Amino acid sequence: MIASMLLNDTTLFWGWLLYGPILLYAAWRAPWVELFSDNRRQHLLFGTVLVLCILWLVRRDFPSGLSFHFIGMTAVTLLLDWPLAILAGFIAQLALLSLGKQEFNVLGINGLLLIILPVFIAHSCAKAIERLQPENLFVYIFFSGFFPAALTAVLCILCSTFLLWSNGIYQFPPWLDGFSGMVLLVAFPEAFINGMAVTAFVVFKPEWLETFNYSRYLQAPWKDEPDQ
Repeated sequence: MIASMLLNDTTLFWGWLLYGPILLYAAWRAPWVELFSDNRRQHLLFGTVLVLCILWLVRRDFPSGLSFHFIGMTAVTLLLDWPLAILAGFIAQLALLSLGKQEFNVLGINGLLLIILPVFIAHSCAKAIERLQPENLFVYIFFSGFFPAALTAVLCILCSTFLLWSNGIYQFPPWLDGFSGMVLLVAFPEAFINGMAVTAFVVFKPEWLETFNYSRYLQAPWKDEPDQ
């Protein structure tokens, strides 16, 4: 998470200019009828917002204006599908804003980095897996849970670093020697948390995952009928 003091007014403006239309599009594509008629979906939405708030509050704030915390949006995307995942992330942002843990003018940039980017990666990986239609359950768990979360962490760090560099905060290449180690340190825990969450849902509540094909992954193995 990036504080507004690290970004210029142009960057903050473009953050809202890109984030706002995506939010409106997600609100337009959200399944409102199913949401209001299905208590299960409502509970999942409110539950994920609460978990995101807690996850984003467990963070390390640095005096420079940067904050490091887990993202968790990969599992949320698989759980709610992309429109509701984006809205759940935005509601969690508003909750942090009300608690004084985030600034309003930087919601756009942080929303692009911590919500839109993870949701896009998770949704793209889930769609790619669905097109391949594998029957191995571990393919879904790894390529929809672990891998997208790790990729999200890496790309989020790269995009944030480039953003800070373009705003004149960091000069390269003084600390590039330790950059790869920092990326791995962030990517592995992010992949582990999201992957384990997806694994738990697959084992205990597969019907909660909107992107999970229950009949293909968990159907009983076919056997020949015995000869009469």
